[in-house]
Formats: sequence, structure tokens, C-alpha cells
Amino acid sequence: MDASLLAILAFLPIAVVALFLVILRWPASRAMPLSYVAVVLLAVFVWQVSARQITAATIHGLIVTATLLYIIFGAILLLNTLQQSGAMSVIRQGLTGISPDRRVQVIIIAWLFGSFIEGSAGFGTPAAVAVPLMVGLGFPAMAAVVAGMVIQSTPVSFGALGTPILVGVNTGLSGDASVEAFAEAAGFVAESGGGGWLGFLALVGARVALLHTIAGTLIPLFVVALMTRFFGPERSLLAGLKVWKFALFAAFAMTIPYVIVAHVLGPEFPSIIGGLIGMAVVIPAARAGLFVPKDGESWDFEARDRWKPEWIGTIEIVDIRSEGKPMHLARAWAPYLLIALLLVATRVPALSLKPLLTAPLVTLTLENLLGTGITSSVQPLYLPGTIFVVVSLITYFLHRMNGKAYRRAWIDSSKTMIPASVALVFTVPMVQVFINSAGGGAGYEKMPIILAEGVAALTGSAWPIFAPFIGGFGAFVAGSNTVSNMMFSLFQFGVGARIGVDPGWMVALQAVGGAAGNIICVHNVVAASAVVGLVGKEGAVIRKTLPAFFYYALVAGCLGYAIVWTTSKGWLNTGTILLALIYAGLIVFMHRYLTKGRRTIV
Repeated sequence: MDASLLAILAFLPIAVVALFLVILRWPASRAMPLSYVAVVLLAVFVWQVSARQITAATIHGLIVTATLLYIIFGAILLLNTLQQSGAMSVIRQGLTGISPDRRVQVIIIAWLFGSFIEGSAGFGTPAAVAVPLMVGLGFPAMAAVVAGMVIQSTPVSFGALGTPILVGVNTGLSGDASVEAFAEAAGFVAESGGGGWLGFLALVGARVALLHTIAGTLIPLFVVALMTRFFGPERSLLAGLKVWKFALFAAFAMTIPYVIVAHVLGPEFPSIIGGLIGMAVVIPAARAGLFVPKDGESWDFEARDRWKPEWIGTIEIVDIRSEGKPMHLARAWAPYLLIALLLVATRVPALSLKPLLTAPLVTLTLENLLGTGITSSVQPLYLPGTIFVVVSLITYFLHRMNGKAYRRAWIDSSKTMIPASVALVFTVPMVQVFINSAGGGAGYEKMPIILAEGVAALTGSAWPIFAPFIGGFGAFVAGSNTVSNMMFSLFQFGVGARIGVDPGWMVALQAVGGAAGNIICVHNVVAASAVVGLVGKEGAVIRKTLPAFFYYALVAGCLGYAIVWTTSKGWLNTGTILLALIYAGLIVFMHRYLTKGRRTIV
């Protein structure tokens, strides 16, 4: 079959998602079954994949779905526990003490706290923690989900202690002779004990951090501007842009230590340390009113009874006060502190807890499903969901809750989780059939690779601009930067070598795009929405976050083009010109809005 036609066919399952979920605004529970049917039909009739392989991929997808639902349940349970104990009311008052301005609050919670949680656990955990926290503070559920998804970009490449680099890129590249020859020529495999290869991965990680630092600088401002544009009383970008000084300050407070750590310590700790230092710097500054707009009023949402119905989830936040003596702020925040400590403690190798939680005796494994080579395993004690449930149980005693209130938290959490299961039951199996479509009777590569090769054939030397979009596409369908890097790192390396540029930079562009793809990933949106009971509005969320993804991937691609073609085309090339136009356009746009705002005030 013609390669172009095959690439178009490979794109069909994604086109179904775009059409029904994003354009026609169907809920994921209706759109994703159609996408699953489309990918199965292609696998059977075009790729000629066996029924056994499709069934095995589907079973693996259902197992992954069960783990996601467990994480969702744990996150909802923790939110309901804190609400029933009265802690959420105290936390709300404490954050208002830092700043009553919702623009400041969303940057602290989503950008800084979210980056720290991403670095600790990854795999969508920040949304499971930060999104319900924002709802508990009085944010509309959809505003919280949009904010939680947009920050799933800069910190993601170093999530879960660098898993997307140390596992994703490593697995995608290791064992290939051309990659090893390139690394050896660069002086990275001469050391004994594999240290040279780890040095090569660290180099890739440092390049990833540099690209993220430049592209991610505007992410806090994007978060605030989207929030005020879609959920503010005046539906205006102006209110968001007014906080540009604070947004840039918060961005640099995270990204400067982030990029330094990536170059000095490697891929494990940039997001953790960047988030921690950012909070340590930004929270006192916010309390002191530094860089916060001095226009006399703190920005807030309208009264809840004026919100659009689609903004509101099924979780109702009631201002429950703790009985007896008022709860101290430290005790109210203690469950979140425990989550952070347990996530770090169970994932830092030096503490030796991870081997205990992931040992074969406590791992449920189905090897070689139906004889297809597909293996599915679950490590229940290592999942963030277990940490959420454990912390909820600890909170019961720590906050001296009564049994009736705690039972209510469990019952409400179960009811909220159930609607999300329908969408995920089809979303994740669709992804697994899509990425396990190689080895069929037709002899074609798996669908994602066919699609990527089709794009590469069209772009030629301009490929660096499009490389992050392929990484983002991988994360969009797989729901994981790590999986995207596994699928496409070697492909990106090979394209870089073919067009005559440094393939190491191409792998870095892949990793950055894979991180940005989490902004629009369907099953991440489904999971984040489910945590706050916002089911059926996934397309509306993606439509709002899509501009942030497009900006991120385009800036990274233009920057990558500028870097890889500098030696042959000089610094003044297509990439630098496009970057200059993008940033000049953004500056002019902001200046016009801010000037208009000042005229309105006068």
C-alpha cells in the first residue's frame, strides 16, 4: 500500500477523537468507543493483526484502566476526607492569607506545587492532587482541570525522578548500534559500568531542560490568562495579563534552579527541586505583595450561582468547620505534606523503599498475554492511589473525625468515580491496540511509526520544527511522555541522522514534545476531570488547552531548528526568524491589551 495512504489510515483513530470529542463536543464516554472500533477495524483489515493480539492489547488496556481508576478514587477520597474533617476550610483561609487573588493562588498551586508533585510521582499525579485542591478552595471544576492540564508540560520530562528520560528515552534508544556509535564518538561510553551511557542520557536531559526553560517561561501566564478569559466575570484576557510580572517571576523561580539542577545533577531532580525552590521564593513574595498588581482589587470568580453549568463538577464543596477547637493550619496541611513525603520516600532509590514496594511478591503480573508477548503488571503498593488511601486513613485519626463523616467521604468518592470508568474503559484499550499494531500479516510497522514516517517524508529539512508535535502526538494517544519517548526516540534519532543534524537534539525535541502532549492527552483529561466529578466535558477542556500545546510545541520546534542548523545556516535561520516573530507577536498583543486596560481605567 502507498505510504501516504497508510499514514492517513493510521491517523483515522485520532481523527475520530478530534471530530467527535473536540469538534462535535461529544463526551468521551461516547466518542472513545468509536475510536476504539476504528482502531480495531484498521488493525484487523489493514494491518492484519491477529485477534489474539488485539484481545491481549485490550486486556492490557483494561488493567491499566483499573490502575488509573484506583488513583482517581484515592485522590477523590482524600479531597472528601479533608472536606469532611473541616481541613479544607482552614486551607482555604490559609491560602487567602498568602493572597486572596485567584491568579496568584493558581500559580502557586498548579505551577509550583504541581511541578513538585510531578517531579515526585509523575504519571498524572499532579492533576490528582492539585486539581481537587483548587476546587476545594472555590475554583470552578473546569477552571481547575484546565490549569492542571496546562502545567503538565515543563515539569513532565523529569517527572517521577526523571522516568521519561531514564526509562523512556533509555528504552527507546538502548541497544541500537547507530546510537551507541554516536554516543561513543561524543565520548560517552568509554567509562566502565555503564556510566558513559548514563552521561549521554544526562546530556539529553540537559538539552531537554534548556528547551523547556525557554518554552515554559510563559506557561504560568498562559494558565492565568486562560482562567480569566474563560472563567472570569468579564471573560477577558486583560485580567490575566495584568499579572504578567508575578507570572514571569514565578516561572523563573522554578525554571532557573530547574535548568541548573538538570545540568549539574542529572534528570532525576529538576522538577522536584525547581518546584520546592519556587515555592520557597514565591510564597513569601506573594505574601509581601511583590510583583502582584496594585490595581486595588484582588481578582476572583463570580458567585457560584452565576457559573455556567458545564464548569461545575458533581463534587460539591461545602464549607465544613472542624468540631471543637479550631484546627491549626499545619494540621490541616499535614495530609498534603504526608503525600509529598511518601511520594519522594517511595521513589528515591537511596531510601531503599522502592524495591520493597515493587518486589515480585507484591507485583501482579500477566506475562505473555495469550502468547503475544504483551505483558501487563501492576504494583499496588507503589501506586499513588495507595498513598492517597493511606493518607486518608491517617487523616481520619489526625483530624479526629467521626465515623459517620468518614463513611460519607468513602461513599461520595465511590459515586463520583463510577462515571469516569466508562470513558477510560475504551480510551486506554484503544491506545494499547494502536501502539501494539506491529507484527500483523501485512508486515507494516505499528500505526504511530507509520504516521510519524509519513509526516517526516513531507517535511524534509524542516523536520526539527515538527519533531515536538510527533512527541506530543505520542503522548496524546498514549497518555504518557515515557511511552511516547519509547515509541519515537529511535525514530527521531534516525530522522536527525538522515537530514544531517545532531540526532541528540532531535531526541531532546521528542522528549519536550512528549511532555507538552500531556496538556491535551485524552485519558489524562478524563482522569483529571473525574477527580472533581466533571465527566462528559473533556472536549471542552481540550479546546481550551489546545493553544497552550500548540504554542509549546511550536516554540520548542523553532528553537530546535535554530540550534541544529546553526553550524550550516548560521544563527539567522528559519527557526530564529520564526521565534522572533512569535515572541514579537506575543509582546505586541500583550502591550495592546494592557494599554487598552489602562485607558479603560483612566
